[in-house]
Amino acid sequence: MRSKIYLGLVHYPVYNKRRDVVCTSVTNFDIHDISRSCRTYDVKGYRLIVPVDAQKMLTDRIINYWQDGSGGNYNKDREDAFSITKVMDSIEDTIKEIEETEGQKPVIITTSARIFPNTASYKKVSDMMFEDDKPYLLLFGTGWGLTDEIMAMSNYILEPIRGNTKYNHLSVRAAVAIILDRLFGER
Repeated sequence: MRSKIYLGLVHYPVYNKRRDVVCTSVTNFDIHDISRSCRTYDVKGYRLIVPVDAQKMLTDRIINYWQDGSGGNYNKDREDAFSITKVMDSIEDTIKEIEETEGQKPVIITTSARIFPNTASYKKVSDMMFEDDKPYLLLFGTGWGLTDEIMAMSNYILEPIRGNTKYNHLSVRAAVAIILDRLFGER
């Protein structure tokens, strides 16, 4: 059905390169570019998941500029893209919001550059999303990826994006765009 798709960009809990659990910084590019990608592929809600008050306030200020400020008058496409974007404190709060809105808990799909026992192909996940009426939450990690606890709570983990080189360190913005196209692009 794919009318109940949500995307979360997780800033906490994620790993840094030493595998410490950290909170990463929200970037202006991630707010803008991922909002636009989500809107292009008709994602119902884009949630920036960050518990730090200063980051939440700054992110809300940027979103509000495009929603209620002069930015929306200047660029209606950006105003439209930001209509689905919201800041959340945690993954749990995001799941709760979706459950309250949709009447059921979402299927959790995470992303990783690693293979897990519940790794699923894009085709399998896309087919599920098109064929049923369940809500889905796609979680993307920042930093060096989602923590093991988040990976363990996911129903499915999408297979890694692979180029034709050993180098594999896409920006999260690029990964989101590629994955949304693989899941929801023209069939």
